[in-house]
Amino acid sequence: MLKYLKRRMKTILDRQVAKEFLQEELEEIEIPENISFDNLVETFCKYTEDDYYEWLKDNFKSFFNHGNPHWDWIRERIEHYSKE
Repeated sequence: MLKYLKRRMKTILDRQVAKEFLQEELEEIEIPENISFDNLVETFCKYTEDDYYEWLKDNFKSFFNHGNPHWDWIRERIEHYSKE
């Protein structure tokens, strides 16, 4: 399951959205001439996707109590988030 998830998540970020975000956020920062903006965007996206994958794994462990799920707590979470 985790291998499947990691393969599926390789390109989870919309590159165009990330590019526009970085353009705005980096307006006041000078990017060195030997770093292409497109490479910077792609590297930032990959870095973020790797971090997201790790975050997802950590939350999976926490939510399912490291393989020993507390189903009553999960039912409460389902009820809580169903109200939103």
